[in-house]
Amino acid sequence: MAEKNGSLPPEYDVNAKWDACLDLTVRRFVYSSLGGAFAGLLFFRSPVTRWASIALGAGIGIGSAYTDCSRAFDSPSSSSANLTAPKDTTETSPVSQAADE
Repeated sequence: MAEKNGSLPPEYDVNAKWDACLDLTVRRFVYSSLGGAFAGLLFFRSPVTRWASIALGAGIGIGSAYTDCSRAFDSPSSSSANLTAPKDTTETSPVSQAADE
């Protein structure tokens, strides 16, 4: 029997956690690799050390994503909220309501 996705509480939705972890891992890998590439171009002259700085940045990005994802899967209620995408709300703030009046 298949259940609807809406009937599961968010802390037990494993597919959403995997999607969030994959997204987090890719973003951190790319951004830290680019940071390592920039640092390599800025500080090093040899191509070997430039590649090493890119690899170090990629490793730091993957390691930090792994740490956050393992926390999300180990404790279902507290850390999974950190990996979920922000909800798109169109509520108006009290400041904008006062300006409309």
